[in-house]
Amino acid sequence: MRPFALLAAVATVELSSVPAGAATLVSSFAIDNGTDLSGLSGVGNNRFGGFGSDLSYDAGTGTFWSTTDRGPGGGVLDYAPRLQGFTLDIDRNSGKINGFTLTHTVLYRDGNQTFNGLNPQLLNGSVADLGRSLDPEGLARLPNGNFLVSDEYGPLVYEFRTDGQFVRAFETPANLIPRDADGKVDYVAGAPKAGAPGIVSGRQDNRGFEGLTISPDGKTAYAILQDALVQEGRAPDGSNNGVYSRNTRIVAFDVATGKQTAQYVYQLDTVDDINSRLTKNFFADDKQGRSIGVSSVQAIGDNKLLVLERDNRGFGVDDPNGSKQVGNKRVYAIDLSNATDVKDISLAGTNTLPAGVNPAAKSATPFIDIAAALKKLGLPVPEKIEGMSFGPRLADGSYTMIIVTDNDYSVTQTGSGEQFDVCTSGLTGKGSSAEVSLGAACPSGMKLLPNMVYSFKISAAEYASLTGAVPEPATWAMMLAGFGMVGAALRRRKPEVRAAA
Repeated sequence: MRPFALLAAVATVELSSVPAGAATLVSSFAIDNGTDLSGLSGVGNNRFGGFGSDLSYDAGTGTFWSTTDRGPGGGVLDYAPRLQGFTLDIDRNSGKINGFTLTHTVLYRDGNQTFNGLNPQLLNGSVADLGRSLDPEGLARLPNGNFLVSDEYGPLVYEFRTDGQFVRAFETPANLIPRDADGKVDYVAGAPKAGAPGIVSGRQDNRGFEGLTISPDGKTAYAILQDALVQEGRAPDGSNNGVYSRNTRIVAFDVATGKQTAQYVYQLDTVDDINSRLTKNFFADDKQGRSIGVSSVQAIGDNKLLVLERDNRGFGVDDPNGSKQVGNKRVYAIDLSNATDVKDISLAGTNTLPAGVNPAAKSATPFIDIAAALKKLGLPVPEKIEGMSFGPRLADGSYTMIIVTDNDYSVTQTGSGEQFDVCTSGLTGKGSSAEVSLGAACPSGMKLLPNMVYSFKISAAEYASLTGAVPEPATWAMMLAGFGMVGAALRRRKPEVRAAA
């Protein structure tokens, strides 16, 4: 596929060195919405936006791969989720981003049929039939070059070839599958409200596998839920309710078999800690496990991961001018070495861990405080900072960490599915905003919300303190490019969901 330079305007901001934990923010780069390379027609089908749900770097080709989510309709409008491949013109001395080129658009397919962002009820006529409904949020490259993609509907982990063709689905652990009070699977409902039925166990709606990564040896995949399971928390009235819990789960999968090997607890920052960073618009206790969650995860060594946490504040389609205070956009280093395997342990009805259950060890201070770095320079903080990946190594031996956002295509919609473009005149808490018909011109002085890309620089010494060792450049390239093979050829099967025994 020929390279394609995005026609929409782009902007770059060169930044002075601003310490943010153990990394330095080098560059902020804005990418306006444009048209992707899908060949599809219609603004809702071919807009190049919303591509930052997760990120993976192929050092062999210098290509960054990112994934969209279920699309601008929020699961109620037809959309083919897709991979977007692009290159960044990164200065190999400073790490500054100087340019962007879109090179690939790849639709997720099963044979001749594309996967679809429509929820299972709308796509398949059944809340229990996942079929080809797909809400991709996590992305990682296997040593054989294929992609692993994590899904929120199931939650599921799929393997796809580089041309987007489905290969297999991993086996979803039984305790993660959403079920109602009668034990029936329901991939669409949320928790019961005001007497209305809903799911009482499994992942919360729209809080499935948000992040995904592969261990450096290519043998283990780690998928992390955005928030606690629907029943794994305790409300003030004593009922089970995960929105009050900070305890979410990391699932370790054996890549060769596609089956889980362990589950671990990851503890989000507490709502009290986050509120201590704010002077207004505080989070209530029932936002702990709903409006605060995990966005991305990145393996950095044996049992060592980086985890990106974020709140639901910042400029986006729900806050086009970024008027609300932001409390949490942070990357933490964690270690699973001494964490308890909780695959057979229930946390239902509690916000605390049982005696003897150790969560993942989490760094006391963030490895990268993204919001602090942006705020220090007076730059706006986006809501959906969702993807991160190590990028190219720089001339002085330091490393780049590239972080991307999901701008929701700069689209909002009504409950009936009517879509509108969201326009803004400014992103720093001032200015005005407007909603216009999809594809219509924004009012004078306004533009659609951009996608953001950030470059952080990590010194070799900082990287060594994080991982315990700095690989030689060739080893680093192999780890990023994903060379090698994992296991024997894998039997192709339909993307069904099977509960573990």
